[in-house]
Amino acid sequence: MVQTRLNPIVLIPARMASTRLPGKPLADIHGEPMIVHVWRRAMEAGVGPVLVAAAEQEIVDAIARAGGRAILTDPDHQRGTDRIGEALAKVDPDGRYDTVVNVQGDLPTIDPRIIRDSLLPLADPQVDIATLVAEIKLEDERTNPNVVKCVAGFRPGETIARALYFTRVTAPAREGPHYHHIGLYSYRRAALERYRRLQPGVLEVRESLEQLRALENGMRIDAVLVDTVPLGVDTPADLERARKMLAPQ
Repeated sequence: MVQTRLNPIVLIPARMASTRLPGKPLADIHGEPMIVHVWRRAMEAGVGPVLVAAAEQEIVDAIARAGGRAILTDPDHQRGTDRIGEALAKVDPDGRYDTVVNVQGDLPTIDPRIIRDSLLPLADPQVDIATLVAEIKLEDERTNPNVVKCVAGFRPGETIARALYFTRVTAPAREGPHYHHIGLYSYRRAALERYRRLQPGVLEVRESLEQLRALENGMRIDAVLVDTVPLGVDTPADLERARKMLAPQ
C-alpha cells in the first residue's frame, strides 16, 4: 500500500431548521451556542482549518464572535454534502485542500481524537471515503432501526475494515460483533464531488441511508473502529444530556 499525504479541511454543515429541536445550532450550552462547541472540538482535532458552512447569518455571526470562520450557504440545501460542497467551492476554488472532513453540527461532545482517526483509511489511495464505527454493547441497539449498523469484517487486532453495507436491521447474522455507524465522513475531494453528482440509489431509498449511494456506485468506504459513540443532539432531552456532559468540572 502506497501512503498518500493529505491536506485536509474540516467543514461543519449547520442550519437552523430542525423538526425536533428548531434552532439547535444556537442552543445554549453553558453560555455558548452548540455550534461553537462543535467548532471547538474540531479545532482541537488539529487536522486542518475548520469552517462552518451555515444556512443562516445567525450561525455565521455566532462563530465569528467565538473567533472562528463560517461561510453563508444556500438555505435550501437539503443535504449536508451539498452545503459543504458549496462552502468548499467558495473558500477553496483552486483545490488546495484534497480531503474534506465532514463533522456534523450536532456533536458538541465529540472526542477530537476520533475526528483525527477518520482520516486513517485515506492513507490507502484505493479508499474514496472513510467513516467511523463503534462496537454495539447494548442489546436493544442491535435491533433499534434508529441505530444504523455498518457491516464490516474487522480482522483480529485490526481497526480498519472495508464497509460492505449499511443497514437499519441487525446484520450480519449469527454470533459476533455488530457495529454502530457514526455519521462522520472524510472524503477525498474528488470522491465528494463525484458523490454529489450521483442520483439516489435503490437501496439508499429503501434503507433511507445516503451513504449507500456511494456503495451502489462502486465507491469504496472504509471504516475505523473507535471506542466511543458521540452524542448526537436531536431532541431537548439530548440537549440536556449534552449540558450535563459538558458541565464545568
